[in-house]
Amino acid sequence: MALGPNYKVKPRRRREGKTNYYKRYVYVLSRAIRLVVRLTNEYVIVSVMKFDPKGDITIASAHSIELVKKYGWKGDTNNTPAAYLTGFLAGLRAKKAGIESAVADIGLFTPTKGARVFYAIKGALDAGLKVPMGDIELDENRTKGVHISEYAKKLEAENPEKFNKLFSRYLSRGLNPKDLPSHFEEVLNKIKNSGE
Repeated sequence: MALGPNYKVKPRRRREGKTNYYKRYVYVLSRAIRLVVRLTNEYVIVSVMKFDPKGDITIASAHSIELVKKYGWKGDTNNTPAAYLTGFLAGLRAKKAGIESAVADIGLFTPTKGARVFYAIKGALDAGLKVPMGDIELDENRTKGVHISEYAKKLEAENPEKFNKLFSRYLSRGLNPKDLPSHFEEVLNKIKNSGE
């Protein structure tokens, strides 16, 4: 550990790994409206924020638990299809609030190919919000949960016991994971028709 008169303790939120102050500084200087995507162990949270000297102001927000409570989503609340749907819902709400464009803010998340944060951003894009995302290509099948469905089919044929254990939450909610793509389309249509 460094000692002496030149040693500086980093800010608490930086030490805890919660805030990258350089990125934050750039966002504040740009005064851009941000599409903030945060992933937790259980949920996806997508918010549209604008800077204010007293603290950020949330213009529109969506939480993946809303998919369960309002739209009858029976899948997991933190998987790829849930990230897309949450981003789509946040994008619709931002458009309704008069926001046309935003910059993506993924926080301390390391951008990797096929990451869920990009599917949440894609959802907002498909809702009509303009978000610069570069040339990142996302798999349409992963958006709908086809990869989960195919894995469930394979697992059920090879190891039914593991299938029941691994997909117990889906089955307890009354959804066979093999039907996830059609369930995704059903929930997406409910969100589109809700007038959010």
